[in-house]
Amino acid sequence: MDSVTEYAKKVVSGKIIAGESVILACKRHICDLKRSKKKDYPYYFDAEAAEHCFKFAELYCRHSKGEWAGQSLVLEEWQRFCVGSIFGWKGKNSGLRKYRYFYIQVARKNGKSTLMAFIGLYVLVCDDESGAEIYSAATKKDQARIIFDEAKNMVNASPELRKLLSVYRNNLSFDNQLSKFEPLSADSETLDGLNVHLGLIDEFHAHKNSGVYDILDSAKGARSQPIIGAGTTAGKNPNCYCKQRYDYYKNILKGTIENEDIFIYIAELDDGDDWTDKSVWIKANPNLGISVKMQDMLNMCETAKNLVTAQNEFKCKKLNMWVSSTTSWANMQSWKKCPQHVSKKDLLGKRCYAGCDLAMRNDLASVTLEFPLDDGYYAALSHSFIPEDRVYENSRRDNIDYQTWIDAGYITPTPGSVVDFDYIEEYIRKQAELYDLVEVCVDPWNATQFMSHLIDDGFRVVEVRMGYRTLSEPTKDLEGIILNHKIIHYSDPLLAWAVGNVVVQSDENMNIRPVKSKSSNKIDPAMALIIAHTRAYTDAENYVDINKTVADELARLKETLGV
Repeated sequence: MDSVTEYAKKVVSGKIIAGESVILACKRHICDLKRSKKKDYPYYFDAEAAEHCFKFAELYCRHSKGEWAGQSLVLEEWQRFCVGSIFGWKGKNSGLRKYRYFYIQVARKNGKSTLMAFIGLYVLVCDDESGAEIYSAATKKDQARIIFDEAKNMVNASPELRKLLSVYRNNLSFDNQLSKFEPLSADSETLDGLNVHLGLIDEFHAHKNSGVYDILDSAKGARSQPIIGAGTTAGKNPNCYCKQRYDYYKNILKGTIENEDIFIYIAELDDGDDWTDKSVWIKANPNLGISVKMQDMLNMCETAKNLVTAQNEFKCKKLNMWVSSTTSWANMQSWKKCPQHVSKKDLLGKRCYAGCDLAMRNDLASVTLEFPLDDGYYAALSHSFIPEDRVYENSRRDNIDYQTWIDAGYITPTPGSVVDFDYIEEYIRKQAELYDLVEVCVDPWNATQFMSHLIDDGFRVVEVRMGYRTLSEPTKDLEGIILNHKIIHYSDPLLAWAVGNVVVQSDENMNIRPVKSKSSNKIDPAMALIIAHTRAYTDAENYVDINKTVADELARLKETLGV
């Protein structure tokens, strides 16, 4: 029995654990084998052609990095199923490939890019296509190079391939066939005039639209058996083009849509699976125990159980689950359990950082003081400001009784219909008389004059931009502090409401930034806390208490001298 069919039967029988989508892909192969015996079915499976792919991998290709660097590329069972299906199924009359498209979706670190690079090299060398043009394509140049660079490294690691191919920075050439393999990005000036034989798209979920896919697809008309292939991990945008294709491909696997042109392999958990159950992880990670290490998965899962922001990353990248780009931030049960063992009076004279979120002039503006304390604790004192003439209107709009918080002293109304920044400046001056105010940290948007006044008053003012680079690490750090019950917030109801309203948005590099889930869910006091934390969380690394250091040194000298 050929290894493609053997894998399919193992999956269907349950000998290999797989999710429903992979089971359906395997059933599709077995069903097509039965159909191929009928005269009216136009395709057949060429097991020798599939085996030729596997031998090429083992004899000509080498791993280029990691623990297998220099070793022959031996395809795993699931990879053989994918590659063997793509190149093994052919037309009975033409002998040309059945599949003109393929879609492979697996979790990160399962060898997807290596597999795609191998497919590119195999087509370049073995397809007997004169002037073949093979492209690894993406929206950006660095993304387009991922598959290409893997292929180039594979060639450099293989004496056999180095004899066959010419290697250049942006080109692999098979001179015998006048064929080439190159990276291609949407911002390239060479998108016109393509004659695509093989187009490879990596991390398809990162594409905002169908532009690159359409360019490759429309440029293959002159070829007899072109292929467009996409490899990806699940993403965080449920409206992206890749997700639309994913939904379409799932319907093909289920049989509700018929399409013989595309091979589909989607390794994912099933509905109802417990994402914390390690026994189901192999469904999304067919390379579990090989390139994906169980201990790494266990460690990441444990973090994801406790940190909400880490949960989406684990689900998406390690379990191949489509998730939203935004998720709740703070664990509010942990927030409620934070001890309040340091009184406000105890904070007098202590070092602190002021975070200022001035936002819209007709809305809440907030200042939060954050105090780095001993043993990893932090204290937070927050105060907000609102235009007096908009208290009633904003209360109705946000469905919040701001007047109650004004009466309780958490909000100061300022005269007029916009926040008067003079009141905020005066508030900061008064706090500086009570505490050791190290820095005033400000989102610079709409705050130029405010910052200038404070600088003139002698304050050290720091701009804190609202991007991923600035906010990601401090936001993650503060989430952990809340989870570990290390923030003293004095049961401030306005601050608690704002913290509970924060959701975080993540990018493809697992960076996060806080946003609000909807316009009525105000987050200004929480944003002021996060802004302060961008500086406060490194305080322990940068601060030296001179008085304590001198006192300790004097005590040491007295002990040495016996005084």
